[in-house]
Order: sequence, then structure tokens, then C-alpha cells
Amino acid sequence: MIEIIVNENDSGQRIDRFLKKYFEKASLSFIYKNLRKKNITLNGKKAKPEEILNADDKISLYLSEDTISKFKKQPVDFKQKKYPKIIYEDENIILLNKPVGVLSHNDKREFETNMVDMMIDYLIAREEFNPRVEKTFRPAVINRLDRNTSGILIGAKNAATLRKLNEAMRSNEIEKYYLALVYGKTPKHFEDESYLVKDGDKNKVSVRKREDEGAKYSKTVFDTITSNKDYSLLSVNLVTGRTHQIRTVLKNKDFPIVGDTKYPNVRVNSYFKREYSYESQFLHNYKIVFKNLGGDLEYLSGKSFYLNLPKVEEDIIGDVFGDRNIWRME
Repeated sequence: MIEIIVNENDSGQRIDRFLKKYFEKASLSFIYKNLRKKNITLNGKKAKPEEILNADDKISLYLSEDTISKFKKQPVDFKQKKYPKIIYEDENIILLNKPVGVLSHNDKREFETNMVDMMIDYLIAREEFNPRVEKTFRPAVINRLDRNTSGILIGAKNAATLRKLNEAMRSNEIEKYYLALVYGKTPKHFEDESYLVKDGDKNKVSVRKREDEGAKYSKTVFDTITSNKDYSLLSVNLVTGRTHQIRTVLKNKDFPIVGDTKYPNVRVNSYFKREYSYESQFLHNYKIVFKNLGGDLEYLSGKSFYLNLPKVEEDIIGDVFGDRNIWRME
């Protein structure tokens, strides 16, 4: 005998429909027959096909293991390449490992592989999201990383969480830290407050010292982890989240990010491309800190989540500074 405890997501539906999903390969006549013969019971009693399930209900299957295995839905292989790598998840949030070369979400008319669609495919496979049932809500990420920036994406599984996380992001209750390898010897600690203007046609951002028309305020805090005469490795606290903010501000301070072709230092980029076949920009969102979230997300308050550097970037750090683990501050 096997027992199934109904969870919140499965509640509110008829037992025959639940069983048809559970026994994916079985016919409805098989399900009705076993309900009628009490081979399948609900809370220890005979159940009618139209009975509605509630959370914590107990469904008992008095069937052989062979029969259950024959008709049961096969588990999804979540190691398939089309699913994203998961750093952390619970019933409300999902933290994704975004690699270089993949969009955070699709912003073109033509479809292109992106993290949001992969996340949604994953949640559909887990039966945590059903687009046929939802009228307006779609799982989404609340932060965005450029195509050639790697790191942590924060996803919301339900509408209430999405609203709460967006509110927390606006009120700086979520801290985002990046690692950046830049050209030049940087100060131990420095901060920047600027106004950024985006050229939509060129998809490029420039810095203003004052609030011109269309300019958006940005604040960025930098701490130097290590440096030598040619390079510095920075931990960057992105206080505001403007387009290309870190890349633009560092270029403006004459500390361009290694590998950045939009805001480049030509000599550095050509060297790294030649030595490492490095086609990316050295910018990685390695840490997320949830501060005071409150409400249903209070359990996340005070928690930090980390994501290691990709191997190629760790190898570069090892070559440049002699210690590939020097960035690990925790």
C-alpha cells in the first residue's frame, strides 16, 4: 500500500483528475474501477470520482508495485540541458545560475533561449505552474544580468512573491554583489553616485554628473579585494540597478572591465582574448543578501546566497594574482 498526502498545489481539484495526472498512462476506466472497488481510498473511505481534494488529504493506493509502476507518470529528468541550474528554491522563490551567453529574458520578436523561459519550463515540469490555469500571472525574475554577465538570478514562483520581491528591490532590502576584474590599480574603497543616460538606438549608456533630462540616478560601492600594477579584482555592491551601471561607471573612472567590448580597453581585451580565448566580460553576480523582507518571506531575512565563479574566470584570477581562491571572502 502506498500513501499520497495532497499538498496545497494539488488541492481544489477532483480526485479522478488528480489520479489521471498521477497515473499518466492509465485510462479513466481504470481509475473509476479502482475507486469503485476501494483499491483507491480517500482518507480511509471510498471516494466518488467528483470529490474535491483538500490539502493534507490522504490517498491510499491498494495496488501492486508493478501496477503502480506500469501506469504512473515517469519522473522528469531535471538534468536535461533545457532546464536551468538551480542554486536554491522553495515554494516561493527560485535562484538560478545564469551562464555567460544566455539572455535573462527574451526581448526580441524572434525567440532566443533565455533564463526566464527555461525557468518556466522547469516549473511546468515540476507541476508548480500551469499556464492554462493562470489568467495573468507568469513566473518572472526581478533582476536582470547582461548576456555576457554570469551569476545569480532571483525568480518568483507566485504573484504575491513577485510583488514582495519587487518592492524589496526598490527599497534596497536585497543587496547584490558582483566580482569584476578591471584594468588599473584601484583604491581600497571607493563609491560612485552618477546619473546615467541610455542611448536606445546604440544600446549604450553614458555618465552624467548631474540630473539631465532622461538621466537616472545610480549608486555603486566598490571594494578592492586585491590588485597589482596592472589589474584589480573588485567586489561591487550594486545599490541601484541601472542598465550597464557597473560597466559604464568603471569605464568612466578609467577602470574598464576586462573583456568588455561595449565599454572596452582594447589592449587588455586583445591580451585576454589571445591568452585565454576569452570572449566574455569579467563580471559575475556572486552574492545575494536578503535583508528585511517581512510577511510571508520573513524566513529569508538575513540569509545570503553565493555562486562560485565559473572555472575560466577562476583560472584567470589564479594566473593574474597567483591564487585562484583569493576572491573567496566568506
